[in-house]
Amino acid sequence: MSEYVSPSKIRSMFSQAMSTMYRDEVPAYSDLLEIVETTNNSVLKTSRAADLRVDQDEDLDRISDERHGAIRVGTASELSMIRRIFAVMGMVPVGYYDLGVAGIPVHSTAFRPIDRDALAQNPFRVFTSLLRLELIEDEALRAIAQSTLSARNIFTPRAIALTELAEENGGLNASETAEFVQEVLETFRWAEDAIVTEETYKKLHDAHRLIADVVGFQGPHINHLTPRTLDIDAAQQEMIERKLPAKAIVEGPPKRDCPILLRQTSFKALDEKVKFVGAAEQGTHTARFGEIEERGVALTPKGRALYDRLLSSARAKVQPNPDGSNAAAYLEALSAAFAEFPDDWRMLHDQELAYFRYSVVGEITSGDLNGLLDAGVVQISPIIYEDFLPVSAAGIFQSNLGDDAAHVSLSLSSRDQFVAALGAEPADEFAVYEAIQNASLAKIPLRKVS
Repeated sequence: MSEYVSPSKIRSMFSQAMSTMYRDEVPAYSDLLEIVETTNNSVLKTSRAADLRVDQDEDLDRISDERHGAIRVGTASELSMIRRIFAVMGMVPVGYYDLGVAGIPVHSTAFRPIDRDALAQNPFRVFTSLLRLELIEDEALRAIAQSTLSARNIFTPRAIALTELAEENGGLNASETAEFVQEVLETFRWAEDAIVTEETYKKLHDAHRLIADVVGFQGPHINHLTPRTLDIDAAQQEMIERKLPAKAIVEGPPKRDCPILLRQTSFKALDEKVKFVGAAEQGTHTARFGEIEERGVALTPKGRALYDRLLSSARAKVQPNPDGSNAAAYLEALSAAFAEFPDDWRMLHDQELAYFRYSVVGEITSGDLNGLLDAGVVQISPIIYEDFLPVSAAGIFQSNLGDDAAHVSLSLSSRDQFVAALGAEPADEFAVYEAIQNASLAKIPLRKVS
């Protein structure tokens, strides 16, 4: 029997294949990769790398390969099957996101590895959204959308067969893996042939442009692929200098000495040629864009509550416009609000606001954790945030897609309905980070404090 390829290896192969494909489909993605590589190399040559606590044994190996993608599916069966496909790659659903609070008619999860070793090998993640068809108010249009989605199959027969084979046998061998990667890639490939008429497309677009993006095409083409940078502000400036149509503001928390959670920027979505059913001339579709992200430390529930409160405070004073017309005022309000959030690794640790890995860097005789940290024989390294922020994601969508619904909230979605469609309970992100922290702490010989 041939030896099975590890899920992490399959994930790495698929991530690289996706990057190669997307570079061909969206040439500006190559510019983003160059910007990120240049920026990261510059940071690593300065003292900033030490300040960021970049892990020499782990983070450096993954940064160049790190990226996330995003797709949108239309039905419960599509979501369930994509879960099974990602499972072959060692990726499981983590978290639940309701983007309806920001006017986006989807709810989502993130498929990703959760084990520390798997993350170190390749942290590829895919933010996956399910369209909420119930938000189409026009019943006739909703019926058209439902029938259109039910008639399509976004997976090749061979991709399904290989997924079933992996489930039955517990893995895939080398030749099966190579075929699996290529077959699954077809689901994410852009195809300019729409599966609706231009008239229907326009009606779907008027309901919400993301509805048109999901319903109007044969598959859930990858709508962005995002490399990770160590300095998003420098990357943003480089995008501007290269004449890329960059966002006016960076989404997420303000710039800090000790980065937290996730900051994102992007260039605006492309106008791509489309052949509508029955149309003599080509039309256009706007959906896919380029994005760069900077990831900081994962926050505990206490830290996340503080983050959410401060973000809400800033946005209550200044709600950022999608066109960036009030960017300066918003960034000023954001910086003022986050002055309350500690910007020191040890303070973040001692106040239990963030998750850290522990490592021994000196000789330990005895002592409690704080004493060992004070003595410098135990060191903390930030556990990188692997997940997403709904408000930031919505901000990216709105600015890139020209959405005027920035201040609109849609009806609350049903988590139970999403989980039923998914066919599994998403993992709790806080539990995942806590497990990584506790596993590293268990390796430290501590004196018990009575």
